[in-house]
Amino acid sequence: MLTSWQDTPARQAIVDYVERAVQEGGAQYVPPSERIAVFDNDGTLWCEKPMPLELGFILQRLAEMAERDPSLRARQPWQAARDKDYAWLGGVITRHYHGDDSDVKVLMGGILQAFAAMSVDTYAELAERFLLTTRHPTLGRRFRDCTYLPMVELLSYLEAYGFTTYIASGGDRDFMRPVTSDIYGIPAERVIGSSAGLRYQDDDTGGSLVYQAEMDVFDDGPMKPVRIWSRTGRRPVVAAGNSNGDIPMLRYAGRPQRPGLRLLILHDDEEREFSYTSGAETSLEQARAEDWTVVSIKNDWATVFADEA
Repeated sequence: MLTSWQDTPARQAIVDYVERAVQEGGAQYVPPSERIAVFDNDGTLWCEKPMPLELGFILQRLAEMAERDPSLRARQPWQAARDKDYAWLGGVITRHYHGDDSDVKVLMGGILQAFAAMSVDTYAELAERFLLTTRHPTLGRRFRDCTYLPMVELLSYLEAYGFTTYIASGGDRDFMRPVTSDIYGIPAERVIGSSAGLRYQDDDTGGSLVYQAEMDVFDDGPMKPVRIWSRTGRRPVVAAGNSNGDIPMLRYAGRPQRPGLRLLILHDDEEREFSYTSGAETSLEQARAEDWTVVSIKNDWATVFADEA
């Protein structure tokens, strides 16, 4: 089932863990109800460079706002959106992983204004259309096709052995939900992510939910374990991430009496994807210190994207 993985120690670590977890009577047996696996999304399940995919979606919306209102054109994040300044937008996330949230607050303020009063249904339709029709600025494939085939196979592999898979992402929950069932096999109700506030708006058709210009939760760092527990009522035994923001989630997986599988994706393949460690330096140090499984895109994946297979 893991045909896009090379026969390396990383793949073997996954197979060994799963075999031990499902062996009834074994010392590391995990009952099906406790086989919870959580995955970050940006940079773990799909490409996050030159910026997370949802920022491309947000960029379009902010650029439209700047075209209608010239006073926004010299203000961030509208200026970066209008100028297609991917460096600034991508750098916001990198700086966040280094502990500097000044630009995150600026970006979040723009995002909240961009979608305030929009219904969740309209947002979902726009997000799905964007992912299905828009192309990545450097890879040339549709954003929909920027998912990592080996990770999609891993999700299916775990499900086949009775694991329940969840997405636990710093990305926007409602941006991911329209497509996760199709591309990952993960239904919308198992997507945990950042979210804006919502309010109910009554109308003649039974009402709708619309976004407010305020944040509900930013699902990153220490908030990830909190949100995972609140949604699942379980401590995960498998976790996968790729950045400093995933450290609490990775550390939360498993416990001394029930070891977990912690996977850290290393982006080291400039030819097929991207090569970078910025924003992941601490997580790589943690992986070495705590013996997590580091997955090298260059060495551990035979194929990166499905349309290359």
